Amino acid sequence: MLFFLVSFFPFLILLFKFLPLQPMPSWASEVTLLSNLFWKEFLYSLVKSLRNCSLLSARILSISSSMSSKRRCAPRVEIEEESVDMSVLDLPELALECILGKLSPAGLCNMAAVSSSLRDRCRSDHLWERHMKEKWGRVIGGVAYRDWQLYSASRKDSLGGVVGSTKQKKWIGAFSCVWPLSWLKSRIESSSKPSNPLPDDSIMSWYLSLESGKFWFPAQVYNREHGHVGFMLSCYDAEISYDHHTDTFHARYPPHGRRTIVIEEGVQWDRIRAPPVDTPAHDLHISDCLNDLHPGDHIEIQWRRNKEFPYGWWYGVVGHLESCDGNEHFCHCHNSDTIILEFNQYTPGSKWRRASVNRKDHREGGNETDGFYGGIRKLHSKYEIAKWKKMWPTEVLE
Repeated sequence: MLFFLVSFFPFLILLFKFLPLQPMPSWASEVTLLSNLFWKEFLYSLVKSLRNCSLLSARILSISSSMSSKRRCAPRVEIEEESVDMSVLDLPELALECILGKLSPAGLCNMAAVSSSLRDRCRSDHLWERHMKEKWGRVIGGVAYRDWQLYSASRKDSLGGVVGSTKQKKWIGAFSCVWPLSWLKSRIESSSKPSNPLPDDSIMSWYLSLESGKFWFPAQVYNREHGHVGFMLSCYDAEISYDHHTDTFHARYPPHGRRTIVIEEGVQWDRIRAPPVDTPAHDLHISDCLNDLHPGDHIEIQWRRNKEFPYGWWYGVVGHLESCDGNEHFCHCHNSDTIILEFNQYTPGSKWRRASVNRKDHREGGNETDGFYGGIRKLHSKYEIAKWKKMWPTEVLE
């Protein structure tokens, strides 16, 4: 190395002496930058090597002195076993998995910062699937999952970016094949990327985005706008975001008609649900249960005030025809083409109390005065029925 330096300096002196004083080409500044980087790295490596040699020499001297002292004291001192500290990584594989499986999300995040080995283990999807299902399973549906995939893909595109400009890539690639400048490309690329980034498509990343409130996802809100009387016993589509400070949600309702975007804060968990169907809020839901509806069945039906409004899902029950006395032994309402729907939250005689739909001819029905009725879904789950009854208004609506 010393011979290289001694022979290299005269070459530089002769080169600069016989070069004509002409304007430097455009690539000269880049070569100067490479030269500065080379000598800076070379000096850094030289100092580091000398330092390592001194540390190694000191270590060897201390080991030899300690060994000689042990030999002198060997006849008078009994040999004792050295105590070895045991870490969590020394545990059997099954025991370690059981411990990690008992940790909370915060515990997994803290454990992931201990070492690279634990980091990879604590980010495993199978550890986060349980936490995702326990906390978010009731409000996350298939539509939200598809939106998350699009969201994570867009983040990859925006963050995947270029390491440097095209010009920088060209001259780095040209010189990277020549030693000792091969380190230059790797150092620049590594410095531009975050160390050990969290995969955007991992369940842990999805969970943390939900927890932080950064990801707004589609869901439905019961009795929207703080239980406004015009929305009692209904459930409307919204985009919601979690607020971990209050353990509630922000709900953002899309604009419709002359109304602008409405944002409701402080929405409790029990007022949120995952959309039961994938039908968009402005589309008619295709019913597949009309032939199976009988008096007493619990249903949800699409309803909107006018054509500009989105549909909301409203709770009701199937009633009897006016010609039927309600006797279950003589009732033939299920054979009729007309289905009577009852909304018992309204007073008897109210125009909102009863409605009829055609069992055979499925289409949107209604008018600008009474609103428009859309698709119907039959409720089979006792949990869904109990959820609607829990939202029942304290007073009968007019």
